[in-house]
This record gives sequence, structure tokens and C-alpha cells, in this order.
Amino acid sequence: MTANEKPLDWSSEPESGYSVARRADGGLHVTFHHLSPAVLAHWQAFAQRHLQGAERFNRNLYDLRAVANIPPGAIRLAEDLNADPAARFVRVAVVVSSKAVQQALAGLAQLSSGVEMEVFSNLEEAERWLDRPASRLLRDEA
Repeated sequence: MTANEKPLDWSSEPESGYSVARRADGGLHVTFHHLSPAVLAHWQAFAQRHLQGAERFNRNLYDLRAVANIPPGAIRLAEDLNADPAARFVRVAVVVSSKAVQQALAGLAQLSSGVEMEVFSNLEEAERWLDRPASRLLRDEA
């Protein structure tokens, strides 16, 4: 870890249902295997801790390709987290394999005023979008 790299502050627990890795650009790569209530509670606590230290632009990739459907509670949690003022420093790409998941997340992407968010069915497209310059953030700060 370099002196400027933010610590991950995540540890795997049995049955955590998701994994997290630091991206080369400093953001997060979060891979969900399922969305049980326990997984959502664990993720919410992790995401809140991560947002507390958000002081610069982050690019986060959420891989939901193993998830067949999104429970309503997951959407509510994401809405709450996206409403955090620190979320304006985050660009989120979500990769899905299911049309049902894509449709469930479409409304969230439209309602997320703080977070710059897009839903993709292709990992490479998501990565290209994440690599774009931070134009929206710069526009919002002007």
C-alpha cells in the first residue's frame, strides 16, 4: 500500500456473501454472490464506513452477475447510501447478467442524485465508463 492509498477496512467473514478488493485507481471492486438480509446488513455497515472517509473522487465497480434478483430492501439501502453527501465523490458501475436485476436497478440509477451511476451487462463496458474523466463531479463543484 502506498502512502496515499486508503485502507480497505474490510475483512471477509464466513457467509459474508460478497468480496471487496481495492481497484488500481483507488476505488472498490465489490462482487456479490447473493443478497440475503445478513449480507445486506454487512454491506451497509461497510459502505457507511467507506463513505465516512470519502474525501476524493472514487470509482467503484459492483459485480452483481451472480445475483438473480434484487430484494426491495437492497434498493432501499442503496437509496439511503446514495443520499449521503459523501456519495457525490463516487462513480458507480454495476454489472449484471439478469434483465430483472437490470430493471430493478434502472430506477435507482435515475433517482441517485449524489452518485454518478450506470448499469451494464458487460464488464469491459463498465470499466471503460469508469475510466472516463470526472466531468460530472467537476461540473457539480463549479
